[in-house]
Amino acid sequence: MKLTFLGAADTVTGSRHLLTLGEQRLLLDAGLFQGYKTLRERNWMALGSPATQLDAVLLSHAHLDHCGYLPALHRQGFKGPIYATSATRDLCDVLLCDSAHLQEEDARRANRDGSSRHDKARPLYGVREAEATLKQFVALPRDGRLTLGGTEIRFTPGGHLLGATSIHVRRGEQSLLFSGDIGRVGDLLMPTPQVPPAADVVLIESTYGNRLHPPEDAQARLAQILRTTLKRGGSVLLPSFAVGRAQALLMLLQRLRNAGELPLDVPIWLDSPMAELATELTVKHARLLRISASEALGLTDRVRYVTKQAQSLKLAASLAQPRAKPGIVISASGMATGGRVLNYIETLAPQPRHHIVFPGFQVGGTRGARMVAGEREIKLHGRWIPVNAEISHLDGLSGHADADGLMQWLRALPRPPSQVYVVHGEPAAADALRGRIQDELGLAVRVPQHGETVEL
Repeated sequence: MKLTFLGAADTVTGSRHLLTLGEQRLLLDAGLFQGYKTLRERNWMALGSPATQLDAVLLSHAHLDHCGYLPALHRQGFKGPIYATSATRDLCDVLLCDSAHLQEEDARRANRDGSSRHDKARPLYGVREAEATLKQFVALPRDGRLTLGGTEIRFTPGGHLLGATSIHVRRGEQSLLFSGDIGRVGDLLMPTPQVPPAADVVLIESTYGNRLHPPEDAQARLAQILRTTLKRGGSVLLPSFAVGRAQALLMLLQRLRNAGELPLDVPIWLDSPMAELATELTVKHARLLRISASEALGLTDRVRYVTKQAQSLKLAASLAQPRAKPGIVISASGMATGGRVLNYIETLAPQPRHHIVFPGFQVGGTRGARMVAGEREIKLHGRWIPVNAEISHLDGLSGHADADGLMQWLRALPRPPSQVYVVHGEPAAADALRGRIQDELGLAVRVPQHGETVEL
């Protein structure tokens, strides 16, 4: 058994781990690199192993840093099965097509504006590749178990997101467990992660490997932000991941309305067709949530949808007018890397009365991370925009386990592994978790390097 780290080994994005079992080659996740340009450039490089030689992809969940490379893999010749839960497949239907559409739009804009450094900008992949990729998905049995050529595989619910799992692989006497992204205990929407089977080797994510979630009540903090901002006549912009985070925000806003803490006449706009579709899927898969089916059904009560790009531009311009009625906008993307949220940042960021609230983890190098860090200018569509609006980070909405939660997940395994690899974290976070695993559990543990291959 060999393991090659093709992504998420020295960074928190680009989850890709190649498992070689004799002649069988399985890829655990196929995610996009995000954030710093040097990382994003890896998306354009060859996988590191011929895509045509892969037997299957085992997909932990539907966030783009875990699934967003799949159409590029298809373009390189991978035509094999992609195994995932039915909820993950449904979400990928939304996410991958949207990702492809945005990349095509960005390429068209760069060619139109002449802002590309290349003779002609082109997308990493297009809608056609995304649609073809979706036909390769194979839904798992309800018990999450399958056998591929003598290899036994088991997917275990991991919290974090609809359909998210950890992945256990056994071949003969050897076994490996890939954590995927581990959900937090007490998540607003998702239940506590289930304990997966024990394994000889464990790959554990470390997104929050050096941090603990703040003890703050996310609903109370959001209520305070809304009160102060609306009182001064400003609007609140919530850049949000369309899947998971947008639905958690809608739930909090509905609870604040029902409690009388958010006036009914304050409009809530959802400007993300993908978030609208993801909310419908959240209702469809309500049995996977920790909230009731009735509360899931009420997520979009009295919420106004912005469906067209022209409507988005018009609303962004209107909220920036001096005497505009304040409102609340949820729009993607969650780290301000693209999408319609840029329409609002462009018009609202220069004005001090408004408030831009980033709910959740911001990958280094993204606009969201730079704004949360206090940068007073950001670059949008080739020009610099001043940031005078109030900026906040609502960390209580993260869907990831924090450092204590990661240790709790590892301790809960039926038996200790013989080797742990810490992946999917920024260098400081990954090394901090490595240190805790070594000192507190006494396990053999390493942070692998990008491209490294180890014999198991």
